[in-house]
Amino acid sequence: MKIDDTEISKIIVEEYFKDVISFLKADIGIVGGGPAGLTSSYYLAKGGLKVVLFERKLSVGGGMWGGGMMFNKIVVQKEAVKILEEIEVKPKDVGNGYYVAESTEVIGALLSKANRSGVKIFNLISMEDVLIREGKVSGLVVNWSTVEMGKLLVDPLTFQVKNIIDATGHDAEVAKIIVRKTGKKLFTETGDLLGEKSMWAEKGEDFIVRNTKEIYSGVYAVGMAVNAVFGGPRMGPIFGGMLLSGEKAANLILGRFRELA
Repeated sequence: MKIDDTEISKIIVEEYFKDVISFLKADIGIVGGGPAGLTSSYYLAKGGLKVVLFERKLSVGGGMWGGGMMFNKIVVQKEAVKILEEIEVKPKDVGNGYYVAESTEVIGALLSKANRSGVKIFNLISMEDVLIREGKVSGLVVNWSTVEMGKLLVDPLTFQVKNIIDATGHDAEVAKIIVRKTGKKLFTETGDLLGEKSMWAEKGEDFIVRNTKEIYSGVYAVGMAVNAVFGGPRMGPIFGGMLLSGEKAANLILGRFRELA
C-alpha cells in the first residue's frame, strides 16, 4: 500500500471537524474529564443523551492516573464497586470494606465505556465562559488550551447545550464563572463558593455524594467541584465518592429529561 502523507492529514482534519459540527448542539456539556466527569458522561450517553466532554489537558482521567503520590493504585469503598464492575474492572477486596484497583485500568475502562456509549471527548480544549439566557445556561464557550496557556487574544467558539456538568475538580471553574459574571447566587447557604476544606476522607466521601446536585439553573457539580462549591473536605486517593457523584448527577439529569419528555 502506498501511503500519502497529505492524505493522512486530510483524513484527520475532515473527521475531526465532522465531530465538531455534529456536537455543536448537544444535550449535555461536561467540563473536565476526570473520573467523576467520565462517569457522568458514560451514564448519560448510556441513557440516550448526546454528550460532549471538554478536557483542557492532553490526557483524560484527571488525578486518578497518579493514584496516591504517584503509586498508581486507587482505593474505593464497597458502595462504588458496582460501578467498577459495570465498566468491567474487578477490584481486589483487601478487607474492612476497602477495595483496590489499578488506576490506569479504571481510567482506560471509563474512557472505553464512554466512547462506545457515544460520548464525544475533545481534549486540549478549555472552557472560557458559559452562555446564559434568561437565567439558565444554554452553552459553553471554548478555546484551544494552548491559547489559554499562551494568553493569546484569540476569540473562542460556542457549543449549545441544555445542561452543563462542572467536573473541573478543586477549582470549580464553571461555578466561579457563574458567580463572577452574573452576580447570581449558587445553591449554598451564603450563595457563594464555600471553598474546599482540608483532607478528611471519611467526611469527604459522604459529603461529595450527598451534595452532588444542581448548583445553578441547568448546571450540576460533580466530583471535587462539589466540595469546592459547598465547603466539603478533600478525600485523597480514595475514589468511590468521585464515581458515585458522577453516577448521581447523571441520574438527576436523566430524570429531568424524562420529566420534560
